[in-house]
Amino acid sequence: MFLVRVSQSGPEWNPSKPMEGQSDWDAHAEFMDALVDDGFIVLGGPLAAERQVAHAIEAESEDAIRARLADDPWSKSHLVIEQIEPWTIRLDGRGR
Repeated sequence: MFLVRVSQSGPEWNPSKPMEGQSDWDAHAEFMDALVDDGFIVLGGPLAAERQVAHAIEAESEDAIRARLADDPWSKSHLVIEQIEPWTIRLDGRGR
């Protein structure tokens, strides 16, 4: 499992608009939904200030994550990967 932090700071990100109002939103949302359906993204969403997003990702390596996220229509235009760290989950209440 990896914890991936992404910033909403690409050159096409418009801070005056909400996430859903950004250009190419529908394509990005469809791409992200497919990653969830595939089990690649386990959890994800914006952090408090909504300038960063965190994802818990199930992948073999950091390179695999970068390769898969590079296909996102928002890759580098709206979102920039800030950090990818291995994450050992020791507590998980989702299965209750």
